[in-house]
Amino acid sequence: MAARESYFWHKLHSLTGIVPVGFYLVQHLTLNSFALAGPDAYNSVIHFFEGMPKHVLLVLKYGLVWIPLIFHAVYGLFIVNRMSPYTAPKAKGFRENRYYNLQRWSGIFAFIFLCYHMATTSVAGSLYGVEKTILYDNWAAHLSAGFYSVLAFYVLGITASAYHFSYGIWNFCIRWGITISEAAQQRMARFAQGAFLALTVLGVLALVGFFYAPLAPKGDTMQADSAPAQSNFQTT
Repeated sequence: MAARESYFWHKLHSLTGIVPVGFYLVQHLTLNSFALAGPDAYNSVIHFFEGMPKHVLLVLKYGLVWIPLIFHAVYGLFIVNRMSPYTAPKAKGFRENRYYNLQRWSGIFAFIFLCYHMATTSVAGSLYGVEKTILYDNWAAHLSAGFYSVLAFYVLGITASAYHFSYGIWNFCIRWGITISEAAQQRMARFAQGAFLALTVLGVLALVGFFYAPLAPKGDTMQADSAPAQSNFQTT
């Protein structure tokens, strides 16, 4: 029974890393990149979610995001605690062992980053209101705090999250029997590397958008929309 349960939970952990958690990461970074088009474009994303029916927001926030994300993170820490990499000298040079180590360390850092991120967005937004927390001007000020130490932390957090998800795609395809041959696994490894670079660049560009918005309409004052609003679901 224990082995069967381990197999099931490992499978579920692998699946949630792709859907919905991985999908959420991609759309999250994509929506945040609207900051490159200026405050109006970014704030319009916030207001879109605010305008959705409350019951739909609750399903999206808890059913499709929070619960799968918490399960994936907590069970992932359980896996890290129970497993250890190969320590033989020859094994250290193996591609799989390098992937393994980076996957575990990036997952731990991503977990810490997400705890901070959720506390300063969803939790703070619920407590203090969107207009004081996650609109464009708030985020520009937040990221520049501490001599841009917050910005640096976000760059590292996005990089870790992008790697963890990208490697997860490679691992998922092996675990679910999608890539069986060595050639197929090599092709998926190259795809994962490309996904890691693309997501990292997308996430960093989204951060840049809060300081410089090259896609903003001409004459945009770069000031955030000050219209008051209350939200149950945040995109940042």
